[in-house]
Amino acid sequence: MKTLIIIQARMTSTRLPGKVLKQVLGKSLLEFQLERLKAVPNANGLVVATTTNTTDQPIVDLCQTLQVPVYRGSETDVLTRYYEAASFHQADIVVRVTSDCPLIDPDIVAEVIGFYQTHRDQYDYVSNTLDRTYPRGLDVEVFSFNALEQAYREATQADEREHVTPYIYRHPEQFKIYQMKQAEDHANERWTVDTPEDFELIKRILEVLYSTNIHFRQADVLALLDTHPDWRNLNADIPQKAV
Repeated sequence: MKTLIIIQARMTSTRLPGKVLKQVLGKSLLEFQLERLKAVPNANGLVVATTTNTTDQPIVDLCQTLQVPVYRGSETDVLTRYYEAASFHQADIVVRVTSDCPLIDPDIVAEVIGFYQTHRDQYDYVSNTLDRTYPRGLDVEVFSFNALEQAYREATQADEREHVTPYIYRHPEQFKIYQMKQAEDHANERWTVDTPEDFELIKRILEVLYSTNIHFRQADVLALLDTHPDWRNLNADIPQKAV
């Protein structure tokens, strides 16, 4: 069973264009994320799924430098882009992450993947995003290629095509769904990058933690923010874009 992490990435973000290649400590946010995802032990590989737009060539160039496979597809129909990338790379299990999560925790990704791999006869879709207890920015969804293919063939709503998985989790009568939770609720933490305010927070976190421990995890970020509680105010008022 081939488990493939697919990261969707593009340069034309509406609220912070070019965010995936914004630099901290001389590295792009996407490079930080790829480095962290490469540390996930129970995935067989990762692919960056970007668009055919010329504006996304810098993403392709970076991935080629880092020797990370790239798949280019539709900008707006991300579901098709995911399906084609997964099909081309012959994935049996698909792990979806988005490129606005440079602090993504490899241990949490591995935990969600591991649960799915152990229970794949019971569930089609496992994530930590629907009934949230993890910080926003540590999001991971794991699902079967068969579920992805069914969504690709049957989803008709625009948001189902743009956001990849809504067709799956909106149809519990068709797909068996499980939500991962952690004991402590940190759903109010926002560690994703969608605005300049988000970037300022992530920049401060990376400048402190990455400089001393490149393998930092969720607990390290929480401890840092408890030391600098005012940092949380930087993006506390940023509304999350709705699906």
